[in-house]
Amino acid sequence: MKKTVMIVAMAFVSAGVFAQDLTSKKGEPMLPEADDWAIGFDAAPFLNFAGRMLSNAGATSPSAAYVSGMPYSIMGKMFKDEKTAYRAMIRIGNWSTKSDFFTDDVTNTDPAIKVTDSEKAGGHAVVLGAGMEMRRGKTRLQGYYGGMAWIGLAGSKSTYEYGNAVSSTNTTHTNNFGQGAGVTENKAGGSFSFGLRGFIGCEYFVLPKISVGAEYGWGIGFSKAGEGEMSVEAFDAASNAPKTTTSTTGGSSTFSIDTDIQGQSTGLSGPSGQLIINFHF
Repeated sequence: MKKTVMIVAMAFVSAGVFAQDLTSKKGEPMLPEADDWAIGFDAAPFLNFAGRMLSNAGATSPSAAYVSGMPYSIMGKMFKDEKTAYRAMIRIGNWSTKSDFFTDDVTNTDPAIKVTDSEKAGGHAVVLGAGMEMRRGKTRLQGYYGGMAWIGLAGSKSTYEYGNAVSSTNTTHTNNFGQGAGVTENKAGGSFSFGLRGFIGCEYFVLPKISVGAEYGWGIGFSKAGEGEMSVEAFDAASNAPKTTTSTTGGSSTFSIDTDIQGQSTGLSGPSGQLIINFHF
């Protein structure tokens, strides 16, 4: 009986020692330390990769996808100490494209003769966010909670050039761009978004300083898109010349208080429920 009690006691002691052993066989620390940095990715591609390796579906290479709810935003942390981390997210984007379409030359009866209509589009998007994360736990399984705030700005504009000039015999431009006949410029109203979010989650360190975690949040979000402008060129019979008319397009605004807020009109949505893989270094 005494031997049995001793064996059980030793088993518990051994289990306790093992549970507190937060280093790898090579002596590498499992958990993040003060001054460590971390970057997060969507965990789904990595988990799908691991799952397919154990099935007949066949594994495909995982991708480093952006974290759910924040497309094109880089998510990172810096650890003040083992229990506290600063959070940050950033997106600074600017883009432009040019597309050409060939259409018949209205001044020439030869169908082989073409002129070029061109579309130029561009825009920008900026997201900046920061927050604080507090952590709990003494094993590989870590819980955390905290809050963060972010702002977002975006805008876009498209311009259209036509190979056939407007005249008394060609009173409007060909509609090759899906914007309506004769549109020469379509400028979206600038958009602004703002959010505050509290979050709670947990993560498990599967390897030294590599963790997989899940997170939920609740917060307040606001987004507003200002009025845009659309310009249309057509032939004006009264002046016997081309005339450009500019009109305003409507704006919009969204306000929400909910679990995992997302602004839906600007494309600058706030974080949503997330499954994340974090790499610490």
